[in-house]
Amino acid sequence: MPSSDEILMDAEERMEKAIEVLKKSLGGIRTGRANPGLVDSLRVDVYGSPTPIKQVASVGAPEPTQIVIRPYDTTIIKDIEKAIVASDLGFNPQNDGRVIRINIPPLSTDVRKKMVARIKELSEEAKVSIRNIRRDGNKAAEQSEKDKEMTEDDRDHTKDEVQKLTKKYEDQVSDLAKEREKEVMDS
Repeated sequence: MPSSDEILMDAEERMEKAIEVLKKSLGGIRTGRANPGLVDSLRVDVYGSPTPIKQVASVGAPEPTQIVIRPYDTTIIKDIEKAIVASDLGFNPQNDGRVIRINIPPLSTDVRKKMVARIKELSEEAKVSIRNIRRDGNKAAEQSEKDKEMTEDDRDHTKDEVQKLTKKYEDQVSDLAKEREKEVMDS
């Protein structure tokens, strides 16, 4: 059975991953500002397989209201345009044969509220993940104590430390969500 340090390290690594997943998900949420992360989830059908857009083009946001996609191979520009139109992102790409420009329309109040609701959902999912990791860490500590590899005091100390990690990462989730909500509402 794992030692207290191993249980804590495992819990912390997994909680860190939950935060990374949340950051990535929040990056895909629209604010009124152009952000290359908005198209990160796009897959382009190229050479017979769905390929992440970052592997076939450079994506930038030279202006606050525009995303520019520059294909590495201009022969696939129509495929990129098709992927954008087919996506549920609601963008209207303009293709000049060399680059694709996407103008980001300002967000309506309704859309902003939907985005904030989505942020809350994502942050709640992250907190549930973190709590599940806490549960796993506590179970591991209890099992180690049962198997006489850890004293009751060690078990209790480990559980306290797991709880501290849980609190720390739940706070990070709340901070990330608040920050993103503010960006959505203020942009």
